[in-house]
Amino acid sequence: MLRLPPENARIVAGTIRAGGTDLPALSEAALRRTIRGRRIAMVFQDPMTALNPVRAIGDQIADIQRRARGLAPAERRRRAVAALARVGLPDPERALARHPFRVSGGQRQRIALAMGLMQRPQLLIADGVTTALDVTLEAQILHLLRELRSEIDGSILFISHDLGAIAEICDRVVLLYAGEVVEEGPARAIFHAPRHPSCTRALIACDPARIDTATRTLPVTPGEVPDLARVPPGCIFAPRCREVLPRCGGERPAVVACGPGPRARCHLLAAEPGA
Repeated sequence: MLRLPPENARIVAGTIRAGGTDLPALSEAALRRTIRGRRIAMVFQDPMTALNPVRAIGDQIADIQRRARGLAPAERRRRAVAALARVGLPDPERALARHPFRVSGGQRQRIALAMGLMQRPQLLIADGVTTALDVTLEAQILHLLRELRSEIDGSILFISHDLGAIAEICDRVVLLYAGEVVEEGPARAIFHAPRHPSCTRALIACDPARIDTATRTLPVTPGEVPDLARVPPGCIFAPRCREVLPRCGGERPAVVACGPGPRARCHLLAAEPGA
């Protein structure tokens, strides 16, 4: 969405629309001027690598505020202190002069969130923001995200493999497997009544919190993720599916609406009554 792929990746087809704007069609200058940070901001998984280790936190926040012309230095500092205070950073005045290695991992993540919200974007992309944190800090960041979601006039795209965090914070869930949408729908429906018979149900069944009886082995999904350089012609999940059909190997399944709730991509669902 922000056109920040690795060097060996490129967008070859399709559209990505945000508010009617086709993002791949924009020039790099237009992206910097109108999209990045302003309409769409991103907080990365590891704040230690996302933040510049040799520059003070206040200087990095000032870089973002330079886009808002006409602000006096005192007002920029006031806004920076207010942003750090809002995300719960202790002593935000002194934090401006510190470097990222002088604060803890949880505080660095709060600083990254403050920087992402400086220009009040319509969409905040939170990519694995709780992955590197312990359980206590994860709970604090999730609570903070819920509060911020109600304050910004926009949405949060929360990217994670943590089923517990997803169930706690998300309204809607999109499950991706090997880069393809497998199932999407309201979070409650996905977790309480998953429709994809193999991928979604197997994934949720692997959650240790759902194991009722003691066992020496954990449930796993057999097989491996396919090589995306040689994507199979049919269902991308077929090599790992326990209920595979003959048609799954050569025919790509369509997206099936499962009542008013989720939609899933599976040949088995297409054969169900009412599909």
